[in-house]
Amino acid sequence: MRRSAAPKPHKREGIWYLVRRVPKEFAAFDRRCLVRISTGVAVADDPRGVRARDAVQSLGAGLEAYWRRLREGQSAEAGLRFEAARKRARSFGLAYRSNEELAAGPLDELMARIKLLLDKKSIEDAQDVSAVMGGEKRPAVRLSGLIKEFETIEQQNLLTMSPNQIKKWRNPKKRAVANLVGVIGDKEIASLTRDDAIAFREWWQKRIVEDGLDIGTANKDIGHVSKMLRVVDLTHQLKLEPVFRNLRLSGAVPGQRAAFTAEFIQEKILAEGALDGLNDEARHLIYVIADTGLRLSEAANLTTETIHLDQEIPHVRVRPNGRRLKTGHSARDIPLVGGALAAIKLHPDGFPRYRDKAASLSALVNKVLASKELLPTSEHSLYSLRHTFEDRLTAVEAPEKVIASLMGHKWIRPKYGAGPSLAQKREWLQKIAFTPPGRM
Repeated sequence: MRRSAAPKPHKREGIWYLVRRVPKEFAAFDRRCLVRISTGVAVADDPRGVRARDAVQSLGAGLEAYWRRLREGQSAEAGLRFEAARKRARSFGLAYRSNEELAAGPLDELMARIKLLLDKKSIEDAQDVSAVMGGEKRPAVRLSGLIKEFETIEQQNLLTMSPNQIKKWRNPKKRAVANLVGVIGDKEIASLTRDDAIAFREWWQKRIVEDGLDIGTANKDIGHVSKMLRVVDLTHQLKLEPVFRNLRLSGAVPGQRAAFTAEFIQEKILAEGALDGLNDEARHLIYVIADTGLRLSEAANLTTETIHLDQEIPHVRVRPNGRRLKTGHSARDIPLVGGALAAIKLHPDGFPRYRDKAASLSALVNKVLASKELLPTSEHSLYSLRHTFEDRLTAVEAPEKVIASLMGHKWIRPKYGAGPSLAQKREWLQKIAFTPPGRM
């Protein structure tokens, strides 16, 4: 489902309501044009809508889950009844238990719930009885619907991501589930067993041995599936067994990209005409990365707002700007020197061709560099320029705090003050600046 803004509470007859239009993709399943659901929170009790906002977000997530169940052919009424029963059980101070779970549990709990209904004079209320005595079955989720369920639960985590970042977030999870379904079939997640998980692990072991695939990729698949099951289980109280626990494969070796030597970059990559064949934006981004150490995505997403050529010290600012940064330490200001300054002067508005398309930039540049024999080994890539940048700063004995500030890394000590100034950072960058080719 397309990402939408977080719903806001609306006033109606003294009560805060969730008001949502039925999305076009679900219109065939839900004939209502507009959906209004009471939060049960009076405006007089919550005039600023603080509690109402939380209630609306919860109701909105439930409504989206309801629409997905409609599309997937599940009983909408059954799903809504379960969610209502679960919330009503919570209002009694109880965790929801299905009648099968209660029957299999201790008799004392069953009797205590019956007594609660009697004490509350709710024994004749069908909805209260269903909530307390577990009259509604838990919703069934198949592996094919796991990602959508997980994405709905995690929607607040996606709000700060760009469209391409969401795609990169989603794709490895889709791959992991597709691989699992290929091994054990599209089972309901509640019916997954330890044998299923071990079968998936053994399938990966065979592929690693026979096809030379990476152990790290296998562990990522196992990790993605395990986390999604854990989050969905926690949200819907499905009581799933942790069948993927402790199944990661041993023997993975962390990958390490090689760095270029400074001489190789200056004499080969930055040689006159060495990058002919690349479009201007891709070629100039290489110059920017070489003299700033920016990550590919950081350089490709520079904009008018983050490029400051008219300052006393020309610099670029790494900020979220419509996308999420890799870490909390990634936000930083970097002076422009050498080829980076020359290239940015030609692109004061940034690089729109590769905005939110760092993967396309990487694929193209690596292909061209390889064809021109500008990648000394299979371990080298465009990203190696960033490793070289750090090595060069170390070689001139720049302070570690300055290196961390330029790289966007965490400094080993607690952060106090503003950190190294632009002037201090420029002083060290000028010591390692490359000479750009005469013809940019």
